Amino acid sequence: MFKRIFWVGLGVSLGVVLAAKAQAYVRAKTPDAARQFVLGPDQDHIPSRTLQGLVSEFNATRRAREDELNQHYGERLS
Repeated sequence: MFKRIFWVGLGVSLGVVLAAKAQAYVRAKTPDAARQFVLGPDQDHIPSRTLQGLVSEFNATRRAREDELNQHYGERLS
């Protein structure tokens, strides 16, 4: 169990570091017009926008599944 936690933590850490390095490379090596086309005009808050999008998508999926389960088991109890 602890080995899995270690490897998952290591993978997440490496993913964050590699994503930060890749973003720095893209910022340094591409022209501003190309960066704005690919990354959008708000290039400083990409991680927070991505995290916000993931959380909102998770919550929408969770609510839909809860509604589905409530409808399914609510009919059984009635």
